[in-house]
Amino acid sequence: MITIYDIAKRANVSPATVSRVLNGYPDVSQKTREKVQRITTELGFQPNAAARGLATKRSWTIGVFFQDHVNSGFKHPFLQDVLKSFKDVMGAKGYDLLFFANHMLEKEHDSFAARARHRNVDGVLLLGVPRTEPTLNSLVSTGIPCMSVDLDLLGPRAGYLCSDNKGGALKAMAHLVEMGHRRIAFIGDRFSTKPGHDRLLGYQEALSQHSLTFRQEWIAYGDFTEEGGYAAMQQLLSLEERPTAVFCAGDMMAIGAMSALREAGLQPGPDVSVIGFDDIAYAKYLGLTTVAQHKDQMGMQAAQALLQLIDDSAQSPAVLTIGTELVLRQTVHAI
Repeated sequence: MITIYDIAKRANVSPATVSRVLNGYPDVSQKTREKVQRITTELGFQPNAAARGLATKRSWTIGVFFQDHVNSGFKHPFLQDVLKSFKDVMGAKGYDLLFFANHMLEKEHDSFAARARHRNVDGVLLLGVPRTEPTLNSLVSTGIPCMSVDLDLLGPRAGYLCSDNKGGALKAMAHLVEMGHRRIAFIGDRFSTKPGHDRLLGYQEALSQHSLTFRQEWIAYGDFTEEGGYAAMQQLLSLEERPTAVFCAGDMMAIGAMSALREAGLQPGPDVSVIGFDDIAYAKYLGLTTVAQHKDQMGMQAAQALLQLIDDSAQSPAVLTIGTELVLRQTVHAI
């Protein structure tokens, strides 16, 4: 079995130097680092994870808390794309991801903080966790480096990242107004998530900017699922005065809304314009006009910010906003 002593002998350096290279310490010259890494690859050396943890006082694992309010597992396309880029960055730095089981946190030992400590993770990523989760404060108080996506979690060692949800909503609404629409409905989020809240704020602000009347009956709520969008659109279609356009806070809800329109004998676009938010992979195949989130950038920047917190105890937590882009397709028509 190949050991660090074999690598040290071949590289003509000390075993301690080999250990420092393998564990990512910066105080080794670039020339020596490259030589040790080349010989390590040539010899097919695989470092022992337990030994590496003892040397660096790290577990080399990142805990991922995903709280799924609609029990979709990891099926949602937005989640998949963010996690992929997050995983790629973390994997390149030698970290594995540990996904915590999705269940209700009813006892103290089930809290985010207790479970993160039990698994001795080096950092935490939170996805889909609502602001109302009662155990968030205990996690922040542990001092474990944390980054959350679409949750405004703040603390001495906790930061967050989100898309420009309000700005994206303003872009969507401006496009609908430009296309002549004045009766614009909104299908939003009933779960008090930050993205849902910010997109509703953008919708309301756009109504004010364009001197359009806010009408409560033109607000319908889904749950970021196709089924939720379908039911919300049915509610809007039952109104005596129907909207000519609908802005949906998520692409899955927009897809469900389009199904409800077709079932009612209406065409998305020519009869009722529909615009979504996310730009999930198959939105383009449905011709859905939507606001694109840069999901790969979200995962990558969340990982980089978390790594900075792990590597530097003096690093201030990041608060990052990723821009959005309006993608024009076929579901918005002029009137």
